[in-house]
Amino acid sequence: MVSLVVMAAGLGSRFGGTKQLEIVGAEGEAFVDFAIRDAVDAGVGKVVLIVRREIEDDVKRHIGDRYGDLEISCVCQDGHGPARAKPWGTAHAVLAAAAEVNGPFVVCNADDYYGPSTYESVVARAGGLTARRALLAGFNLELTLPESGEVSRGVCTVEGNRLVSLVETHGIERRGDGSIFATEPPGPLAPDAVVSMNFWAFPEQVFDDLEAGFRAFLRRHRNDAKAEFLLPGLVDEFMHASELTVEVIPTTEAWVGVTNPEDLEPARRRIAELRTDR
Repeated sequence: MVSLVVMAAGLGSRFGGTKQLEIVGAEGEAFVDFAIRDAVDAGVGKVVLIVRREIEDDVKRHIGDRYGDLEISCVCQDGHGPARAKPWGTAHAVLAAAAEVNGPFVVCNADDYYGPSTYESVVARAGGLTARRALLAGFNLELTLPESGEVSRGVCTVEGNRLVSLVETHGIERRGDGSIFATEPPGPLAPDAVVSMNFWAFPEQVFDDLEAGFRAFLRRHRNDAKAEFLLPGLVDEFMHASELTVEVIPTTEAWVGVTNPEDLEPARRRIAELRTDR
């Protein structure tokens, strides 16, 4: 059975609230509802929601009984490892799900919309994953940009269908002439550049590597209130150590998400367009 692990423990500091539960769909759906619905339609049999203690009850109330007999578990990320105000990062969030996952699993963010065909193509291959192999949904950069403002993306180098490198790139925005530029590292980006939106699939064995990686991370950064144990960086480290091979599954779906409050209404309009015929 393939499980879905949804990372929903973010603080939403730039948004100013719990954006994981903001209503974006015509029938009262939050982003997490589209994730669950599309994943189940693709064949996922269990859902694990990674949350913080302070929003756990809100998440459970939102989910309610709308998914019938589907097995849905909530895990508090801040219940795993040393306590601190800021979550330890996305790799730590996935690690927190270890006790609830049995078999291969798909990982996504709770505040991003990825589209049904992304789930279909990744879930279909996730069931056959073996140790030391993973999957990543590869989006076209131009389909992941908001109407305005800057974003960060993991810009991928892909050879054939294999991920070679992933560079966290910041300050990406579309300029008035339609060109796309980033500030860190600085320079132009091609509209069809392949980017990661943190939509992965892993075999269950990856939890051992995550645990070892987190122990090493704590030895270096335990007292650093801002350091984060991030999934893209860890995957890149594993690849360069020849400990993991990542296959990129291309998707032509349009991403929708919110970073700042002004992104919410455009996101609602875009979701309405994308879900009209579904």
